[in-house]
Parts: sequence; C-alpha cells; structure tokens
Amino acid sequence: MNRRDFLKQGTLAASTLPAALSVSLPAALSSSAMADTLSSNKVNRTAGKLSWLEGDSPALTRGTTWGQPWPRGQYKADTRFTLTNSAGAAVPLQSWVSATWPDGSIKWSAHAVPDGYTLGESFSIQPGKPVAPAKPVSVADKGEYLQVDTGVIQARINKQGRYIIHSLKRGGRVTAQNAVLVGMRLDDPEQPAKQEAFVSQIDKVTIEQSGPVRAVLKLEGQHLCDGGRKWLPFTLRLMFYAGAESVNLTHSFVFDGDAQTDFIRALGLRFDVAMTDELYNRHVRFVGQEQGVWGESPQGITGLRRDPGEAVRQAQVAGIATPPIESWDERVSSRMHWIPVWNDYSLTQLSANGFSIKKRTKAGHGWIDSDQGHRACGATYVGGVSGGVLFGMRDFWQLHPVQVDIRHAGSDLAQTTLWFWSPEAPAMDVRFYHDGLGQETYEDELDALNITYEDYEPGFGDAHGVARSCDFTLFVLANTPSREDTAKMADAIRLPPQVVAAPEDFVKSGVFGSLFSLPDRSTPMKRAIEDRLDFQLKYYHSQVDQRHWYGFWNYGDIMHTYDGDRHVWRYDVGGYAWDNSELSPDLWLWLAFLRSGDATTFRLAEAMTRHNRDVDIYHAGRFKGFGSRHNVQHWGCSAKQLRISTSAYRRFHYYLTADARTGDVLNEVINADAMLATLAPGRKLGSTRTLPGDAGIGVGTDFGSAAANWLTAWERTGDKQYRDRLENAMRVIGGHPQGFFNGGYGFDSKQHYLLPTPDFGPSVSHLSSVFGLIEICAELIELIDVPEFKEAWLRYGRFYSASKKEQEAELGKAMKGNSLTVGHSRLTAYAAKQTEDKALAKRAWKEFQFHGSVKEDLNTHHVSGPNVLNPIDEVTWISTNDAAQWGLAAIQNLALIADVLDD
Repeated sequence: MNRRDFLKQGTLAASTLPAALSVSLPAALSSSAMADTLSSNKVNRTAGKLSWLEGDSPALTRGTTWGQPWPRGQYKADTRFTLTNSAGAAVPLQSWVSATWPDGSIKWSAHAVPDGYTLGESFSIQPGKPVAPAKPVSVADKGEYLQVDTGVIQARINKQGRYIIHSLKRGGRVTAQNAVLVGMRLDDPEQPAKQEAFVSQIDKVTIEQSGPVRAVLKLEGQHLCDGGRKWLPFTLRLMFYAGAESVNLTHSFVFDGDAQTDFIRALGLRFDVAMTDELYNRHVRFVGQEQGVWGESPQGITGLRRDPGEAVRQAQVAGIATPPIESWDERVSSRMHWIPVWNDYSLTQLSANGFSIKKRTKAGHGWIDSDQGHRACGATYVGGVSGGVLFGMRDFWQLHPVQVDIRHAGSDLAQTTLWFWSPEAPAMDVRFYHDGLGQETYEDELDALNITYEDYEPGFGDAHGVARSCDFTLFVLANTPSREDTAKMADAIRLPPQVVAAPEDFVKSGVFGSLFSLPDRSTPMKRAIEDRLDFQLKYYHSQVDQRHWYGFWNYGDIMHTYDGDRHVWRYDVGGYAWDNSELSPDLWLWLAFLRSGDATTFRLAEAMTRHNRDVDIYHAGRFKGFGSRHNVQHWGCSAKQLRISTSAYRRFHYYLTADARTGDVLNEVINADAMLATLAPGRKLGSTRTLPGDAGIGVGTDFGSAAANWLTAWERTGDKQYRDRLENAMRVIGGHPQGFFNGGYGFDSKQHYLLPTPDFGPSVSHLSSVFGLIEICAELIELIDVPEFKEAWLRYGRFYSASKKEQEAELGKAMKGNSLTVGHSRLTAYAAKQTEDKALAKRAWKEFQFHGSVKEDLNTHHVSGPNVLNPIDEVTWISTNDAAQWGLAAIQNLALIADVLDD
C-alpha cells in the first residue's frame, strides 16, 4: 500500500478488514483500496535500512525527523552520523542522542533532514561527518524577539506579548503577520450571548535547537481574558527545517478551569495574510476529502454574462496571473466594479461525517451556501499570485468540531482563523455526566461498581488538568499553488511522512528488550496465532471508523467492552466505555508494529498515544501525574493512578518519532510516584497493613509504572539518581521473602525509594503484571544486575499460574485472584526461557490456549437494517482487555518459546 492509497483509505467511511471478515459491505462502506489482509499493507523493509512508513517516497520532499535504534555498545554518544540516500548520495543530517545504554553507548538517536532532498524509498545512516545543507536554518536572538531564517523564509518570533509570530517573510515580502491564539469562554452554556474573549500571552521562550538542519523554539504562556484572568496554560513549539518554505507548530493546552463555570466557546490560531494583488488575482482554496479542492477568487470572472476571454478565465481558475486587464474584453474590464467581492469564507466540520463551505460579501449581509462534503482535510490557501499562506491542521476532521474562517479577503490584510474548537459548535462541556446517584460512602461506591463497573467518588470526575494537542503547518508561498500542489501539501499536513527502521533492527538492537520477534507462519499453529493477531488489529482499525471514535477529546482512544444486545460498544455504561489504556492496548499495538513494520498498526498506536498522553493524564491540579481509569468520560473515574500515566505506554512513540510533546509528558511523570503519599490507589479497600514510609507502593501497577518512568528518565538523561531508584527497588523486592508475592511495600515519596517491609504472607492480584510490569521487569533484568530481583521475578513467573498443589508447596497456600491466565502465560514463558525449562514452556502454551483462545472462526457478523443506526460488522467475543492481553501474550510467547509450540 503506498502513501496515496493510505491517505485515501484513511478518509473513506470504512477501514480495511482482513480477508477472514467475509461480509458484503454496502457500497457506502466499501473502498477500492481495501486490502484483503493486513500483511498486504506491509512494506518490504530491509535490515540496516530506513524507509518511509507508508512505503513510497512522499510527493513533497519536506524536512522530517525520526528515531533510530542501536544495539548496546555499537556507537559512543559522541558519534557523528551521515545519511546516504537510495542513489548513494549524501544528504544533510542533524543528529542527537535521545537515549543511552548503561555503558553510555547510544541506544536511540534522533535525526532530521532538510527540505528539498530526495531520500528515495530505502536509505541508511552510518558513522561519518554529515554534509552541510545548502541553505542552513539559523536562529538569532535579537533581544525582544528571535529571528529564524530557513534560507527561504524568515520568521520573527516574539518573546512576550500576545502575538506569537510577528511576521513571516519570503523574498523580502511580509506574507503573514500577527499570529495569535484566540478563544472565547462562557459562564453558562445556556446563555451564549454572555461570552468573554481571550488571547495568548507569552511568558517564556526557549531555543531547543538552532540548526543547521532543524530549529525548534518552545513558547510557554497562558491565555489572557478580557477581564484580566489568566488561564489555559499552553505550550507552542515552532519547528523550522533548512531550505523549508513552511513552519510546523505543535500546540498543547491544559484545561485548568472550573468545569461548572468555564465553558470554552471557541479555540483557534489566527493570523493575517497580506493581500497585495488585484481582487481577481487573489485566491481562496479549501481541500476537502482525498484530493478534492474547492477554489475561487474573491472577485470571480467566470460565468459572467460577458466573457473576458478564455485565457483570462483559465488563468484565474488555475491560480496564475491573468493577462493584463487592458487585454480583456472591454465589456468586462469596464464593468469590474459591478462584480461583487466575496470577503468572507468559512469551512465548518462539526462532526466526522459532514462539512460545509459558505461565503458572503461582507459582515451585515447574508451567507451563501457554496458546497458540502464528507470529511475535509481542512488545508486552506489564502493569498494571490504574488504569494500567500497555505495552512492546515493534522487530523482536522477527526478532531471535530473544527472550522476555518477567512475574513476581509478583499482588503489589504485577510484575517484567517483555524479553529480547533469551532465557534459554531455548542460550547465545550466537560462537566461530569451524572450527579452521583446517591452514592455517599465508599460502601455505596463499591456496591455501584458491581453493577456499572464505574468507580465513582464525588468530585473526582474532574477535567481540571487534562490537556489536548494539535499540530499545524503554515506554508509561506511565493504564488498561488496549482490545484495539484495544493493537494500534495494537504497530504503532507494531514498525514506527515514518517521514517522508520526495519523490524529486524528493532528486534536485534534489543532497545525494548527481547519480548518480540518477527512474524512467523512456518507451522499451522504459528499461522493460526499470526492470523488472529492480524484479525484483531484490522478489526480495531475498522471499529474506529464504523463506531465513529472521533472528536476533540475522544480521537485516538478505543472502547473497553462490547454490548451484543444493542450492537454497540458500551459507550454509556460506567467503566465499560473509553478504555484509557486499560490492560495495555498501547503496548500491544506498539509491539505489533515493531515486529511487523505495518503502517496501519503504527498509525493506530500513534493516534492512541497522542490521545492518552494528553487527555487521560492530569498535567495540573490535585491529580497531577496520575491518569484516570476507563470510564464514560476520559476523566470520569475516581481511580486516579500511575498505571494510566506510565511512560511504559508512551516511550515507544517518543523514541520512534522524537516527538517533543511526548517527551514533555515523559518528563512530567518522572516523579509522579510522589503522589502516592497524597492519594492512595487502594484507599477504598480498607487495608489494615502498617507500612514504613509516608506511602505504600503496590508491587504491580504502582511499582511497574514508577519503574517505567525512572527507567525512561535514566536512559534519556543518564542521570544516576534514576538508576539508584531502580536498583534500590530491585534490591528491596528481591531481598524480601515474598518478593513479588508480597503485594506492596512501604515507600519514601520524597526519596522515591522502596523500603524494607514486613512479611505479610503471599498474595497476588490479577492486575499487577498487566500494565507494563512484565515488559519493564524484563528490561531491568537485562540492564541492571541484581540477581535476587531476577530470582524473585522468575519465582513469580513460575508460580503465579502454577497448580494449587505447587503453590501450596512453594508459598504455603494456594493463591486467589490469579486470573487472566492467557495474558499471564507470557510470564510463565519468560521464566521458562530464562531457566531453559521445556516443561514449563509447554505449560505456558497450555495456559495461552486456555478456553481455546486461538480462535478458528475469525469472522465478523454483519448487522444492518432497523437493528442498528448504521451498518456495522461485529465480533461479540472480542473485548479490549482480552485483545490486548492475548495480543501481548501471543507476541511474547512466540518470541520466547516458539520452539516448543508444535511439540
């Protein structure tokens, strides 16, 4: 599947399904690009080579950034790298280290290439002095502002005040200016007339990179209301590449308001575009679905009663300068003042399934409906034949309600606003969805949990502190782009090209441990496992679209459990709705990508990470550092825990893409374990244990999450304090008689140290290992030599799912609560691999096939007609808990003990 097909497929109403889904889809849900199997979407990647995620080279040769894995000890941290393209030519490269191994060698490097250089479909990095870009990007500090020069465009970035970008120039001409974040809020959504405006206010500017290939500026600030209130803290990164005619922006804001009295009416990025050409040589273009372009001039000269001439008409439609007006038919040129000038335009997408375009001559006059469509890319050009700006937002329609406004296109300055919360939509309402239903005590709340699976607590379903990010691109152009080039730029905005390494390199480098291997269909049993892995991935990809899992706060997440009676996922039932990383679907998706290199899987995992790093985690307020358990609303559950905010789920995205926003979130949670002293995850269970220290830390979901945060911080910074935290924890757990069977330990939240804890006897929880603990412990054992910790972990792996007789002999009693047998089979498999115990390996495969988990019937059931609102394809036996844990067990068991599968 090439990039164009992927883009086309991503906007069609149905996502791809595997061949096993042998259903006849209605025409509205079919796609000519639909692949028969997931494997047909995969690009052939070569070990030691880099390639584009979707396979083919991008239509535009834009600057891009990616991450590269390296085996331990291969390259020292000061190694310089050069890049050779598919033709054997050197390409300018900027490199930096994003993680190191314990010996200081490079574990992950990040790389950037400039605009205008062709890489080809397969290219490589090797040690050497990089060549310099023909037009290096530079950053100059001018006191009150920063001046960035890409060699093509120049940007003046303010250090304070409301305007983020003072000006964008090309060829000495100011093309755009006065970029500012804007918004409106309400006290009461029932009284929309009483609204208050707010704008950005810059507090701090940091130069993170200054070239020669890539420059990055980080702006931090708040929004200033008309009444003087400051709120909605934001971070805005501006990224410039050498030789680029564009700037990329990533905007993140934190909702720090009161859900009862703060209702966001609109949020947007606004800037002015210089309009210096004649009215009839100015152009407005909107990109709709796929390659569709709506394009007109503020003063149209086609379709008139009199004809100015074919060359004139064709020039305006093409977006090039018309012949001199003196050469036109005089019956038109003498009457231009009678042709209306359309000053204002709007494209509005309030849902995932419809957008509209309208225009008017000016304020005070009626709007005229221009056209409609399904899913708009949202990329927009405003300007004329002498230059303008083409701008857009990634995931535009997916993050609805969104809108683009153009005002005053007939004046000297056209005002453009890209709304990432449309002012034509209802005000953003983040209030909790019910009144508590009379739950007054922990006993009430636990009883309610038994019917709706919702963990409610008054005041805890609070959105204060959640965040959201949007990516924008502004092309500063010297002329109106052709319709074909407009579509190409739109493609680059809606799905930025991504460079990736080959699956073999992820496996051999060991950067995420040794728990995954390449796909293997060499035997009937292995083929059956791989078939179900493919089936699950394809099914969830299809469900995103069929179930419309889109919207500003929702896009990227998936649902928890299915309701076969209503033929819907349980979107309105307590803890069965949005998944919020429950039982590690993030881990499953990322490991599935690493072993396959599949673009569909990457994009599903990427969207999930971009969602849960922002929306499912608290970035401010009393729950800062925690995440929220699964619920009807992403922030609705009272279980605020480390298991949702853990770096274990986000580090993949950061290392693969060098995404700075994800890096920020990884930094935010480094010390999130300190919150355990403030809010105990098990507070409702009434434990009578007395633990040393100022907090307790569960040996599973708490320790595994904290360890992932410390490990990520250690490998990113090399700071010994994080290694010390890990080694301390490993020695405390390994030195305890019960080890991982102890359940929990005392904790010093200020030193971030586990404390020696009394022996309370063995116990287990089915949840301890399934939020990244298995994966993180495997990495820790490879990175830090603490034999007693390894022994404690192998003991846990051997006896968690052992027979009652074996547990009684080893632990003194049989364990209760040791369910999720299939998911934990990978724990048994790890112990078997480490101890070279073939009998234990066979037991692991037996556990994996518990209740016949390798399905033979990989088919969906098609439901249409009055039983559903829209035709759907359902699989009633799939739940996200099961899919994620089965997927992880399948991947890891194949990596660890495949040799005994068919014995």
